[in-house]
Amino acid sequence: MIKKILVIHGPNLNLLGEREPGIYGNTSIDVLNENIIERAKDQGLECEIFQSNHEGAIIDKLHAARLEFDGVIINAGAYTHYSYAIRDAIAAIKIPCIEVHISNVFARDDFRANSVIAPVCKGSISGFGFGSYYLAVQALSEL
Repeated sequence: MIKKILVIHGPNLNLLGEREPGIYGNTSIDVLNENIIERAKDQGLECEIFQSNHEGAIIDKLHAARLEFDGVIINAGAYTHYSYAIRDAIAAIKIPCIEVHISNVFARDDFRANSVIAPVCKGSISGFGFGSYYLAVQALSEL
C-alpha cells in the first residue's frame, strides 16, 4: 500500500510562472508544490517534493527513494526524451513511478513525443496542466 510519495521536478521547472507562460501558465512552482502536498494529504499520503536541473542529482534522489518512499511522480522535463541514465534509475528502484508532463507533449515538437522513461514507469499523464500531477497523486493512492 502506498503511504509516502516523492515528486521530482526536473530541469527548468523551477521557473514555472516565468518560463513560457503560454504553455506552462503563470503559477509558480511553490504554488504547485503546495497544491500537490494538499492533494496528497487528501488521499492520505505523505509527500516530499524535490527539484533539480541536474541529471545526477535526480538519479541520486531516485536511488534514495527506493528506501524511503512507496511511489514516485516524476516530471523529468527534457531528460524525458534522452536520459537513459534516469530511465535505468527508475527501472532499478522497483517502486512505482508515474511520468507526468504539464503540457500535451504529443501536440508540441516531434521530439517531445518520445519518452525513454515511459516504458519503465507505471504510467504517463500529460496535457492536463498541473492536473497531471494531481491525477498522478490519485493514481498512486489507488495502487
